[in-house]
Amino acid sequence: MKQRVDPALAEQTRAVYERHAGAWDAHRRKMLLERAWLQRALEGVPAELGVLDVGCGAGDPIARFFIDAGRAVHGVDFSDPMLALCRARFPAQRWTLADMRTLELGETHGVVVGWDSFFHLTADEQRACLPRLAHHVAPGGTLLFTCGPEEGEVTGVVEGDAVYHASLSPQEYAALLEASGMRVEAFVPEDPDCDLHTVCLARRG
Repeated sequence: MKQRVDPALAEQTRAVYERHAGAWDAHRRKMLLERAWLQRALEGVPAELGVLDVGCGAGDPIARFFIDAGRAVHGVDFSDPMLALCRARFPAQRWTLADMRTLELGETHGVVVGWDSFFHLTADEQRACLPRLAHHVAPGGTLLFTCGPEEGEVTGVVEGDAVYHASLSPQEYAALLEASGMRVEAFVPEDPDCDLHTVCLARRG
């Protein structure tokens, strides 16, 4: 992740997902290559604690996995069209229009997950946001998110439109999490068993 990307591109992320919500959902792979990580995030987390899905998109397959596992899900996203799809699929769950950069729900959850969402923030936004996400993790709970294998910026593509991606270094993620009372349990760069996603899993003691 060594290329330089105009950070102004990051401000287009919401518009891209709002414009392409239906097509993105239709093309989003649902075979749940993420399953092992989602299961690991639940390990040791009391069954009565719910899941906060940050940048939940259309709710399938990530939120669906946790719902099927018997967990209450509170999904947040900054795209109204995405949330409309969530509400249609899972009307019994909570769905909130919110921006993770300013997230303050006044509640904690057993699992907080930012799968393929957190990495759309700029480096400085990630530094400010990660403690916010950690603040929503209950004692004994976990935080699971995807990022890049090293510090840097790249562009991605959503239905033909460019989108921004950034990452801090693994060492900086660990330091930010430790300062927020959490410990990294696993950091796997470009996991070959998970479609080359780079995944970080942390737990509150």
